[in-house]
Amino acid sequence: MSIKKKLGMGIATAVLGVGLIGGGTFAYFSDQEVNASSFAAGTLDINVAGNDADNAIIDVGNLKPGDTMTRNFKLNNTGSLNVSKVLLTSNYDVIDANGDNAGADFGEHIKVKFLINKDKKTEVVHETTLKKLSEADVVDRDLLGWILGGEKDGLKAGTSDELTVKFEFVDKGDQNVFQGDSLKLDWTFDAKQTSGESK
Repeated sequence: MSIKKKLGMGIATAVLGVGLIGGGTFAYFSDQEVNASSFAAGTLDINVAGNDADNAIIDVGNLKPGDTMTRNFKLNNTGSLNVSKVLLTSNYDVIDANGDNAGADFGEHIKVKFLINKDKKTEVVHETTLKKLSEADVVDRDLLGWILGGEKDGLKAGTSDELTVKFEFVDKGDQNVFQGDSLKLDWTFDAKQTSGESK
C-alpha cells in the first residue's frame, strides 16, 4: 500500500473515531410523561313554563275594562350554572281592529303586577304598565331582583321559582277605541351568570 493510501486511511479512521466520541458526549438518560388536563364550560339555560294550554303565561280574550287576570308561571334553571339575574324584555304589538285608535296605546291601559305570597297573603313587589315595562331601562328589568329582593344566590342550577303576575285592563275614561283590538305580547327572559370564582 502506498504512503498516500496509508495516510488517507489514517485520516478517515481518525475522523470516524472523533465522530463516535463526539456522538457519545450527547447521550443521557431521559423520561417523558404526558398529563392530560381539560376545561369544560358550564351551561346557562332557563325556560319558562306557563299554565295556559299552549304554555303561554297568559292567553285570554273577550276583555273589557276592569277585568283582571292572575297567572302563575315557573322560571326553571335547567343549566349547570347558577343564575344571578333574569332580565325581562317586554315587547307587544297592538292590532287596531277598527283603525280608530288615533294614537291611543292599548298597552298603556294594561297594568302588570308581579306578586309574591308571604304568610298566605299576596304582596305586590313590582307594578307597572305594559307600555312602561316595554320602555324600561335594563336595570329596572331584573325579575329576580323584584321577586327575590335581589337575593345573592339568585336561581341555583336545577331549581325553579314560581312567579305570579296579575294583569288588569284598567278602567279609565272612554276606551271605546279599543273595542275589538288585540295585543300580542312577547316576554324574553335573559339569564345572567353569577360572578366568576376561584376553582
